[in-house]
Amino acid sequence: MSAEQARIDEVSTGEAEATAPQEPIPAPATPAAPPMPWWMSLCYILASVMFFLTQGLGLNLALANLTQIQGTIAATTTESAWLSAAYMAPNVSLAIGLVKIRMQYGVRNFAEISIIGFVVASLLNLFVSDLQSAIVVRFLSGIAGAPLSTLGFLYMLEAFPPAKKLTVGVSLAMMNTTLAAPITRLVSPALLDFGEWRGLYTLEMALALLVMPIIYLLPLTAPPRVKVINFGDIGSYLLIAIGFGCLAIILSVGRVYWWLEVPWLGVLLVVCIVTLMLAVLMELNRPTPLIDVRWLLSRENLLLTGILLVFRMIAAEQTSIIMLLYQNIGLLYDQLQTLYWIILSFSIIGGLICAALMNLGYGWQIQFVALIMMATGSFMDSQLTTFTRPDQMYLSQALVAAGAALFLPPSMSIGFRAAFAKGPPYLVTFFVIFLFTQSIGGLVGTAFYGTLVTIREKFHSGVLVEHVLLTDPIVAQRAAQLAAGYGKVIGDSVLLNGEGVALLGLQVTREAYTLAYGDAFFTAGVIALMALACLIIHLVFQAFSARRSDPAPAIASNP
Repeated sequence: MSAEQARIDEVSTGEAEATAPQEPIPAPATPAAPPMPWWMSLCYILASVMFFLTQGLGLNLALANLTQIQGTIAATTTESAWLSAAYMAPNVSLAIGLVKIRMQYGVRNFAEISIIGFVVASLLNLFVSDLQSAIVVRFLSGIAGAPLSTLGFLYMLEAFPPAKKLTVGVSLAMMNTTLAAPITRLVSPALLDFGEWRGLYTLEMALALLVMPIIYLLPLTAPPRVKVINFGDIGSYLLIAIGFGCLAIILSVGRVYWWLEVPWLGVLLVVCIVTLMLAVLMELNRPTPLIDVRWLLSRENLLLTGILLVFRMIAAEQTSIIMLLYQNIGLLYDQLQTLYWIILSFSIIGGLICAALMNLGYGWQIQFVALIMMATGSFMDSQLTTFTRPDQMYLSQALVAAGAALFLPPSMSIGFRAAFAKGPPYLVTFFVIFLFTQSIGGLVGTAFYGTLVTIREKFHSGVLVEHVLLTDPIVAQRAAQLAAGYGKVIGDSVLLNGEGVALLGLQVTREAYTLAYGDAFFTAGVIALMALACLIIHLVFQAFSARRSDPAPAIASNP
């Protein structure tokens, strides 16, 4: 293999983060590196799964169990929302800086320091005693957890030969990002029984200690180090970190405090806009920018950003609406175990099928099927009632889980190929796209559906209350039936009737929330159908453009 061919292979695999200087004399041909044994590839794949699970559980354990741990840290529902904000504020921007840090200081040093920092942050969780200390520790955990997903991605790519890194490798890596959410719901009941907050984060610390030896036992291929960090990068990164951090806080707590009710949310939004605009202006006037804004705003990248945001909006249906729905009905995680096992199983099945199909060269066809599956599952769930139970949502949630695992890898593969073709500096810009759409996009999806449910609940409550009149004999009879259970402890007939009316009001509110969740599922289905229509239009436009760009066949003339 020639030196030039070796360089092309290195860039195509995503492992090249810097190019070696060209020698004046051509290098002699060197034999290709032997393929990795299958058992070693399996070890790297399992290591990637461990890194993604460690990072994902650290993110989801507190978020999924806020209601259960509020008493442990003496927090209200509104105050506990700051735990999510504290984690996401630093986490959403750190990957941008970590790309260049890894390029300059090496993968090994990057990995060792990252995992030690995460072990320390996990240990601090065991000493949390109140809300203030929990917020501080969650902020540190957000910083320490940022590198783990990068390491998980690198370990998955390491397991495959160059030809399969951006097909099978990317598919399995994206599949791993979907596993932590259902696993969190599966293990949470036992952990809460074990020790509430400390029980949750004892698992995180154990995982951190388990993945620490992986850095030393399974080393990553070390590309050449290149000095890429300059003084201007520090200022640009700080502005981006402040802007993204403010946006993460707004999206995390805005729905709880309500968007227009507290003035400091507006102040944070202004700070977010100003700092990001200053970062853009600074990057446009730098000879070696941290982020190539012009390439970031190219048509292809804007299209990729739109695709990834749509995916996060649809996928948030499974992580946000389902959890809130069954909390409103009154079901606990113990009663949802089978549902989350199905979601986990079909996420894995979808990821494996996507890897196999991408290895055969399929791309947009996978996304086409995935959008149909997610739209179908969402519309099925939109027909729910207060009597809907988890077993009636097995099929619909299996479709959504498999569709989510199928949809993302083809787009990510295209984005990585474009960034690698442009050169290592453009990796940072691509990570901005991926980071914004996945971290910020996930927060946008949660905030959007939460706000939609709140607004639609008020609408349905107003409609239902108009028909709940005590002058209606049926309504009066229902209120009396609800109050009958308290007849032995409440002797006053007026108080007893008031208790019946209050219980009837709770039932009306529950029905209104159920209708609102149905509207949220329906909205997710509409978004999936709109994305499917846009995909078809895009494919037709591409085919038309390709046909017009082909030169017309020349017509032979008679001599």
